[in-house]
Amino acid sequence: MEDTNNYLLVNHTEMLKTYKKIAGNVKALTKKNFEKPTSFINQRKKLMEKADIVLIDEAHLLLTKPDPYNNFVEENQLQEIIRHSKIVIAVYDDKQVLKMKSYWDEDRLQSIIGKYNTEPTYKLTNQFRMQATNEMVNWIDHFVEKKITEIPKDPEYDFKIFESAAKMYDVIQELNMEYGLARIVSTFDYIHKKDDQEYYVEEEHFKLPWNGDYGNTTWAEKAETVREVGSIYTIQGFDLNYVGVILGPSISYDEDKDELKILTENYKDTEAYRGKDEFQNSDDIKEKIILNSLNVLMKRGIRGLYIYASDPKLRSRLLELKNTYSK
Repeated sequence: MEDTNNYLLVNHTEMLKTYKKIAGNVKALTKKNFEKPTSFINQRKKLMEKADIVLIDEAHLLLTKPDPYNNFVEENQLQEIIRHSKIVIAVYDDKQVLKMKSYWDEDRLQSIIGKYNTEPTYKLTNQFRMQATNEMVNWIDHFVEKKITEIPKDPEYDFKIFESAAKMYDVIQELNMEYGLARIVSTFDYIHKKDDQEYYVEEEHFKLPWNGDYGNTTWAEKAETVREVGSIYTIQGFDLNYVGVILGPSISYDEDKDELKILTENYKDTEAYRGKDEFQNSDDIKEKIILNSLNVLMKRGIRGLYIYASDPKLRSRLLELKNTYSK
């Protein structure tokens, strides 16, 4: 809108790179109007003026507590954005919350927005990434709620269970050569630190490094990243043609209940658990974070989803389902 000072905010480095790249190629857009929430808040405070319209993408990534290390010293980013804006539009999904320091649920959201004059909430019920039937999407939705159900047949969507991560990787490489944007990703169950050292995702006959940092280029755009494993923080919000998901050691199987069993102690993203002592139900939230990460990883593929489970019991159960699916 002309003569207004509007912003798009997203608390995700990889997505911000993409938005700024798009803005650089569109005459009507300027890069300075695409920011991370903390820089937006601190700039508004400095200028002592409100923005006109602010669209928050991935609002579930906003901080719900101070994070001085990242220059946010207030209590809640959504609260501060509302304070420094005339109109705020937030796109929010509590099934994509990935850290304790940005933990959201419906009660916490309402405690912030309930103080303001808000328009009706619009619930988005259709997904447009996966070229899959509703039955296939529902199977994934059930799976990330720990339910294991019969796999539906979907002639348009390439869904496979693999007995070997190495074999799954071979197929991903072939698809990447043919279609592009085919990648391996994994739950955060293998050590991955930001210390310029190389860390690996290892399974039997399979060893690939975790994703690198490619500056202003997003991970999936780099051709050589087909030889890496993407993490939740690299791939959230992005589309792939085909995705191969490694379910690491935190995703196990309860044989008695015939459902997923989440082993929160195996999850290596220690930053995700920071601040756990402030929650009475921290074990429940840990499990929710892992299941949310699974939800994001399994819905990256437009044309197909491949799965390899590290846990032998879960792998056996999924392969049993695969045989039924193939008949």
